[in-house]
Amino acid sequence: MSKKTIIGIDIGGSTTKIVGFQSDANKHTLVEPLFVRATDALTSAYGAFGKFTVQNDLALSDIDCVLMTGVGSSFIDKPLYSLPCRKVSEFQCVGLGGLYLSGLDEAIVVSMGTGTALIHAVRTEKRTLTEYLGGTGVGGGTLLGLSRQMLGVDSVEHLEQLAEEGDLAKVDLRIGDISGDHNFEIKDNITASNFGKLSDIANKNDIACGITNMVAETIAMLAIFAARNFKVKNVVLTGNLTAMPTVAKVFEGLEETFGVRFIIPKQAQFATVIGAALSNTSQEA
Repeated sequence: MSKKTIIGIDIGGSTTKIVGFQSDANKHTLVEPLFVRATDALTSAYGAFGKFTVQNDLALSDIDCVLMTGVGSSFIDKPLYSLPCRKVSEFQCVGLGGLYLSGLDEAIVVSMGTGTALIHAVRTEKRTLTEYLGGTGVGGGTLLGLSRQMLGVDSVEHLEQLAEEGDLAKVDLRIGDISGDHNFEIKDNITASNFGKLSDIANKNDIACGITNMVAETIAMLAIFAARNFKVKNVVLTGNLTAMPTVAKVFEGLEETFGVRFIIPKQAQFATVIGAALSNTSQEA
């Protein structure tokens, strides 16, 4: 008997991520995820599906069902290549994917995309419970919008290159700049005001570093507040921003001060689409 594959698709406005789980004798194997870019959601979704099936030598008869999430899924109102499709909550997918990738039973899962969403996820004996806590409009869209306006930079890759060489001391006001008390309860290097010390000698590298730091710190503090509220220590970071080393570095720098553990699991960019495939009841169990 051939393996049956459950497909998960996370459809964005121009980027679609896709993954599969193959079932065989109660064993579920993750098929390597991929993503494609296109000018609209429909083109992106069909392109991703076609590329994924070809690369993994999948026939339509091998696919059990397709589970879709993401804002672009609203444009898919018919079966995909005659396959049964079901739409699932994006927030549920974030929680499921975050716990699966991290191997944890409970965590605050943060989805860092164009904006940011926070989910409290708990795995029980029967199923995984997810609760959407809210979020912020600060995210990857903020990063690119400010970089485009302030630096003329239009790609995350270019911004990352600039930020790596930047000096935050020329941009941000820190506790050590306003307090001479070295026994103060907050460390000297903690930010008091993002861009509160912007120097006239700050160059593009410094400003890029400041923008990246501001976005990452804003997300980090919301996650820390959520973790404290639920009395958990683990925060799982997912989404495209996890691929930026300068963003990851900001989170690492806040762990000790605020008593949390920020985790960026392997394949963190694909957490939501993995969660979509897992939302099938046979996978979730």
